[in-house]
Amino acid sequence: MNKRDARASIGGDVGEEEFCQQAVQQTIDKFGKLDVLVNNAAQQDSQESVQDISAEQLESNLQTNLCPMFYLTNAALPYLQEGSTIINTTSVTAYQGSEQMADSSANRGAIMTFTRSLSQSLEDKGIRVNGVAPGPVWTLLVPSTVPADKVEEFGKQVSIGQDNLPEEIAPSFVFLASDEASYMAGQIVFTRSMF
Repeated sequence: MNKRDARASIGGDVGEEEFCQQAVQQTIDKFGKLDVLVNNAAQQDSQESVQDISAEQLESNLQTNLCPMFYLTNAALPYLQEGSTIINTTSVTAYQGSEQMADSSANRGAIMTFTRSLSQSLEDKGIRVNGVAPGPVWTLLVPSTVPADKVEEFGKQVSIGQDNLPEEIAPSFVFLASDEASYMAGQIVFTRSMF
């Protein structure tokens, strides 16, 4: 298999259980196995008050942030074996909350608890489950979800004074997927938190 084959992508909506099942099956059909599952889907919406969060926004956040982890994990589990790993993306807001993103923060807390619970339930199968909790990450999601007057200040609240870039966080996922992390289970790795 060449590098181009290893980078094949599958387009679809991870908020739909049927797509998640199809994506896992396509992966098995192409590569014959599945060793690492990274659950990384996100939606966030800023609101000045929790009273401004509509039922639709709450449900949309849940359907994007939490449900795909269940769908993909359930679809992948029949193919994961001893030594396989699942890595879930949560956020520092799971621990500290967020004044403008109460619904997203609550979902991220649920992801943290799901990660630890899943780790306990898969330990006897030798499947490790961990998570990564980034601080503010500069992606295209930021200008589309952060109020325009606050985009320039995004990430300045972290102790180092700048936001994370995706390529700065990627090594945390690689580490958790590697044999060097073989004794880590049910853990959350923080990247540039706001504590």
